[in-house]
Amino acid sequence: MLLFVALGNWQLGRAGEKRALYDEFARPGPALSLPHAAAPAPRYQRVTTSGIYVTSHQFLLDNATHAGQVGVHVLTPLLLANGSAVLVNRGWAPFGTTRDSLPDVAVGEGSRTVVGRLDRLPRPPIELAAPQASGWPRLISYPRMEELAATLGRELYPQLILLDAREPDGYLRDWRVPGTTPERHLAYAIQWFAFAATAVSIWFALGLRRSTESP
Repeated sequence: MLLFVALGNWQLGRAGEKRALYDEFARPGPALSLPHAAAPAPRYQRVTTSGIYVTSHQFLLDNATHAGQVGVHVLTPLLLANGSAVLVNRGWAPFGTTRDSLPDVAVGEGSRTVVGRLDRLPRPPIELAAPQASGWPRLISYPRMEELAATLGRELYPQLILLDAREPDGYLRDWRVPGTTPERHLAYAIQWFAFAATAVSIWFALGLRRSTESP
């Protein structure tokens, strides 16, 4: 019973955390200047920054689907004034007729200002060593930011920017908070509390049966 109650409380906590993420994601608010500190800022905070896209070295984040179609998320480094860079997720683009037919991700090299929300790179459920790709744009699967920084040979901001849907130079950008919804976490919590109530009921029924059967 105590275990079930603990699991229910854990799911309630997860529901609160996810609700906070949903609220942050939905909050319109003004876009703040990209923080210069290396420490990550709040996830989904709206930010703006200026720079030049590094068009010759772009990453294509594999294992991305939309409406049942396989594609990639286009991650383009934006070179900042201090010499570092931040990855801009310019959205989802489909493969061609085969996985070898990569989408055209060309983008102008002029200076620009981008607006979006901070996010982190996706992590796999199980960490496995992935084969190293070559060439550009480079197809990648579940990379770490430090690995991408080493590949580019320059410092990368610890979070990436999800380019706003109204910004130019992007692809499909139907951004959503990933993972389980707050409502689903609440449903799981109710299930665990129901298990706890069932366990108590069984314990009470067995105890009552023993007491009636004892001489």
